[in-house]
Amino acid sequence: MTSNTIASTDQQDIDWMAAHVDPDATAIVARLQNAGHTAYLAGGCVRDLLLRLTPKDFDIATSARPDSVLALFPDAIETGRSFGVIRVPVDSRSFEIATFRKDHAYADGRHPSSVSFSDARTDAERRDFTINALFYDPAANSLIDFVAGMADLHGRLVRAVGDPDARFREDHLRLLRGPRFAAVLGFEIGESTRQAIQRNAGLLSSVSSERICEEFSRILLESPRPGKAMRMLLDLQLLDSFLPEACRMSGQAQNEVHHPEGDVFTHTALMLDNMRSPDLALALAVLFHDIGKPAVVEHSRGYPSFPNHAAAGADITRSAINRLRFPVHLRDDVSAIVRNHMKYMDVQKMRNSTLRRLMGAHTFRTELELHRLDCACSHGKLSNYRFLIERLKEFEAEPVLPAPWVSGNDIMQMGIPQGPEVGYWRRLAYDLQLDGAISDRGSLLARIAYDIKSGSRPPFPL
Repeated sequence: MTSNTIASTDQQDIDWMAAHVDPDATAIVARLQNAGHTAYLAGGCVRDLLLRLTPKDFDIATSARPDSVLALFPDAIETGRSFGVIRVPVDSRSFEIATFRKDHAYADGRHPSSVSFSDARTDAERRDFTINALFYDPAANSLIDFVAGMADLHGRLVRAVGDPDARFREDHLRLLRGPRFAAVLGFEIGESTRQAIQRNAGLLSSVSSERICEEFSRILLESPRPGKAMRMLLDLQLLDSFLPEACRMSGQAQNEVHHPEGDVFTHTALMLDNMRSPDLALALAVLFHDIGKPAVVEHSRGYPSFPNHAAAGADITRSAINRLRFPVHLRDDVSAIVRNHMKYMDVQKMRNSTLRRLMGAHTFRTELELHRLDCACSHGKLSNYRFLIERLKEFEAEPVLPAPWVSGNDIMQMGIPQGPEVGYWRRLAYDLQLDGAISDRGSLLARIAYDIKSGSRPPFPL
């Protein structure tokens, strides 16, 4: 077995890693080694430690066959015996132990048809990207690198192991995993790997929506610059495989007075890059908020305009989120946020009832942040945002939407039979309450009773 030469700067990284390795993982490796097996920490945990990041998991690769692992760890759980994978529980956590293996032909673009147990070099050479194919021996405090992964870490490159076309044909999700690593770590994609992704981009359409959803969500939430990541997915021709609606935003010109930053895609990417600790609802709302513009664009005024693009975008959003298998509650919330986002341009003109209903929605905080980003990343005018922040202060001591003074039973006692008419009068009563023109329940009941008796049917407040 040979490893790459470790430069002095590498040794500093390795020494730092030694001080931060999970002691339970080290103990598992030691037990395997003491039983005469080769065993290393492997993959993502080694990569993350070398980058001085905290690994989510510590995985172990070993020459020990599954039966030997089970003999050494009686509490171990078989999770993929045919692939040589065992999980060892330690307190509330578990550690994956995998036997060194060679993967044979992939028939479904995801799983090898069979595997055979092998050695560390062969195991490294079957992995997806060089930065994920490193091994670390905590006992010897040494790095084992068969694929120049350390050089790629220093060069901040995501590069496929061996033949990139072969790696992507084996597991089609790697087409999206590679860009995800680049986006999250702030790396570039090696040129030969980039070209192979573009050549094989169409294979991504064979991957299940659930797997794409998981990778794409991580890109949006874990990338320091998710807008740059979206541009990368567009340039790699991957975005068209799972979100063609977003591709149509690229090149869609806008009125330069309102959007000096550029086309719809550029505006959206800029907003994504400027999010502050987003959750998935906000990230998706930013991504989809203007997605309806290409579908409704008009040029009758001499510049692009987008009548009713919020409504069109809400429908596109529902369809896309359904297709990508995001949770139903996200579909409903994000499509509502997209539908509402243009209302924020008129908040200073709204009646109290309309404004309070807007501010009382459970999606309001996300809508407000979307509005801030929308303005900050275009014309820069934040007067409506500041107005809403001030209005929020008024509601620190009372709910935005207080309990209604008038109920459906109250309306029916005034002679209105159960049915849609009750809903109309109850809604009108609540709007009058929210407007603040009527100060108490008794006065409001008297007003509604008078309107019903006189046969008048006032319109809802605007």
